[in-house]
Amino acid sequence: MPTDLTIQAQSAKYPVKGPKLQRLTNWLLEQCAVGDHNVSLLLTDDQEITRLNSRYRDKNKPTNVLSFPFAEGADPSFASLPFKELGDIVISLETAQRESIEYQQTLDQRLSWLIVHGMLHLLGYDHERSKSDEKAMFDREKELLNKLNTKRRRAMTKLAINVDHVATIRQARGITEPDPLAAAAICELAGASGIVVHLREDRRHIQDRDVYLLRQTIKTKLNLEMGANKDIIDIALKLKPDLITLVPEKRQELTTEGGLDVVSQMKKIGKVIDKMTAASIPVSIFADPDPRQLEAAQLLGATFVELHTGKYCDVTSDEEQQNEFQLLREAAETASQMGLRVCAGHGLNYRNTAPIAALDTIEELSIGHAIIARAVFTGLDQAVREMLAIIRQADCSL
Repeated sequence: MPTDLTIQAQSAKYPVKGPKLQRLTNWLLEQCAVGDHNVSLLLTDDQEITRLNSRYRDKNKPTNVLSFPFAEGADPSFASLPFKELGDIVISLETAQRESIEYQQTLDQRLSWLIVHGMLHLLGYDHERSKSDEKAMFDREKELLNKLNTKRRRAMTKLAINVDHVATIRQARGITEPDPLAAAAICELAGASGIVVHLREDRRHIQDRDVYLLRQTIKTKLNLEMGANKDIIDIALKLKPDLITLVPEKRQELTTEGGLDVVSQMKKIGKVIDKMTAASIPVSIFADPDPRQLEAAQLLGATFVELHTGKYCDVTSDEEQQNEFQLLREAAETASQMGLRVCAGHGLNYRNTAPIAALDTIEELSIGHAIIARAVFTGLDQAVREMLAIIRQADCSL
């Protein structure tokens, strides 16, 4: 974790949410292009910050925030360490609380400003150096706080439910239940913003009947996952779903194994996108977090990319998962900057969804198996609501 948080002051007296402050500080590191650095955040009281202020600044009084850049006075041998240290930010919760009352802010709002202010001091900004330096620091503070406020106001990440697995159970017995149409209706009533179905060439689960009836009955949005197969393309053009997602498809696979290789199939995929665009059907590309694939999707005129989260979900160590998460975060940012709308899905469950949902460049998650599996024990309505609660909590993390 890039932010090491220590709270010395009495937490009961000050309503501080440690994980939220860590996420805010990590977000600031990324915004300031030092996401590969660590920073220490100490929340203390007036007595301790007075001691530090007296020792290091010859001012025997409390202050709101102090910053100690790591580079200043660091042992040269530290340069060989396998990590990068930015420095320490120390905040007095007592002073912060008094100032929040004075400025008619919440404590969270005041702490956000103090962390931004302290971070900029670590990066070399100094409002006491000159008028021009003061303006430069003020302008950068304003820019970062505006970004933060925009992030906090953004629409909640949406949840689309894949009901293929309901159809898989039905097809295992070759009968009429459970019906994916009934499942879709329950998901919508529980708060899902869309329904996803994959009409495969071999029709192993979802059938033609399902997609046509879903088109007539669902009240939110129908996302048709499909391979670039002529038969399926013709059905999509007749069906006119709200969105199609182009995915790779192999008859022998249990589930989709990776993102679509757009780069090697530019001509073929380009023709499909052109047909869908002519029919006013937006296209999403299911892609690995690879900049080359994103560039190809954007070049061909896709509206969305759905980032394949399978590797992030499947790795077994925290370090591997963090590495995969960073790839997804960077890919989501890259795609957004290209003008693509960004979704994500595959393998997400009740343990690993929150970090992905917290990424402000991702607007919708597509989740199926985990929710249907949980529904066996809790019921489908409850399973959907529990996942939505995870997403909403992640959305409120900044």
